[in-house]
Amino acid sequence: MKVTINDVAKYAGVSIKTVSRVTNNEPSVKQATVDKVNEAIKALNYQPNLAARNLAGTKSYAIGFIYDNPNAYYIIDMQNGILAACKDKGYELVIHPCNAKSETICDELTALVKYSRLAGLVLTPPLSEDPKVLKALTEIDANYVRIIAGEKGNDQNGLTILVNDKFGAVEITQHLIDLGHKHIAFLSGDLHHESTKERLLGFKQALTINGLKLNENYIIEGKYSFESGVDGANKLIKLKHRPTAIVACNDEIAAGALFAARLAGLDIPVDISIVGFEDSPFSRQTWPKLTTVHQPNAEIAQVATELLIAKRREQDAIYSKTFTPEPIIRDSSAIPKQ
Repeated sequence: MKVTINDVAKYAGVSIKTVSRVTNNEPSVKQATVDKVNEAIKALNYQPNLAARNLAGTKSYAIGFIYDNPNAYYIIDMQNGILAACKDKGYELVIHPCNAKSETICDELTALVKYSRLAGLVLTPPLSEDPKVLKALTEIDANYVRIIAGEKGNDQNGLTILVNDKFGAVEITQHLIDLGHKHIAFLSGDLHHESTKERLLGFKQALTINGLKLNENYIIEGKYSFESGVDGANKLIKLKHRPTAIVACNDEIAAGALFAARLAGLDIPVDISIVGFEDSPFSRQTWPKLTTVHQPNAEIAQVATELLIAKRREQDAIYSKTFTPEPIIRDSSAIPKQ
């Protein structure tokens, strides 16, 4: 027969309420009691029914992951990070992909919070950067943590994970400049993402610091996709004076650019250097492997979820944290061809 919470309470010699408090990781239980209950749980191989607990209790134990992003690797990393925190803290994960540009997005998310009884939301760009979405969630007292690009947060909610994309872009562009490149292009991601703006700012800042002139023909607007990288690189390759290096806004774009360059008969990195951003599996699946900027998305998501749960339990917690991406030098960048 299936082991119940009653069995655990009887085995440990405590009340059912105490077992519930331990399985919910509530902070006010004595360590000796926690150890006793955990020993009973292990001995009986008890598996708490989180779905039933959600329905029966006054508190919710489900975290919502809300996203609109075409990059499957990014989504998987985020999901794994949130899951790690949820499992550790006794929560479930509800995944909700959506269209951030939808006219009904605010109604959609507020309905999700109400009818799914979510304890909180992990918001990723561009939803985490949309004032209308944040206002709608705040009006219904929804708990949420934002993952955003930038160096400073300005959110009254207080829970913010900052990713210093600009610094990462400065560093990866500086790497190319240090190799001797003076004619460097930039393949953009979606412009409604703050990460795109921050990475472009970093790219331009590196040029300015080194006294290099910005060539507007080398700035190509695009999407966060392989196809966008192919299209953008083809435009650059056809220029009379093509760049000697390309900074792509993410690894998927960089992989597309590398593909287009090889089809055009160019040798990477002899004829043109190509670098990416995020250090996704794309960066290790291309040939040559991509020089990129490491961004620990799974860790970012896990920390975001831990902050969200800590605040909900009214525990002392850090309400913001900054991650600084760093360059990973591989084989797709080299000294420019003379």
